[in-house]
Amino acid sequence: MLKPNVLRRKKDFSAIYHKGKSIGERYVVLFYKKNDLVYNRKAFLASKKVGNSVLRNRARRLMKESYRVLEPNLESGYDLIWIARNTINELKCADVKKSMENALKKSGILKTGKIDR
Repeated sequence: MLKPNVLRRKKDFSAIYHKGKSIGERYVVLFYKKNDLVYNRKAFLASKKVGNSVLRNRARRLMKESYRVLEPNLESGYDLIWIARNTINELKCADVKKSMENALKKSGILKTGKIDR
């Protein structure tokens, strides 16, 4: 069974890239667009510029874990595409989380207040 909170269709990706907004951080790039749903949909991407398949999978795992920690503090109703930069290699999860947190703050998706750690 497919999870409803994962972006899959090319139409959705194209809409976010063309009509959405983007924020670049040191280790990740965030593309986001408001959707009319009560939950967030997300995708985690790492291109071949990041490295071989082992490095790309590690980059995606780091982003997914960081997102999992940040998710309770997010506004709902957004489509999010997280893209790893090649600077993400050999980082700890805390560094990636900090970069993703900064991108979410700039976008206004992160709820104000205390962040659970």
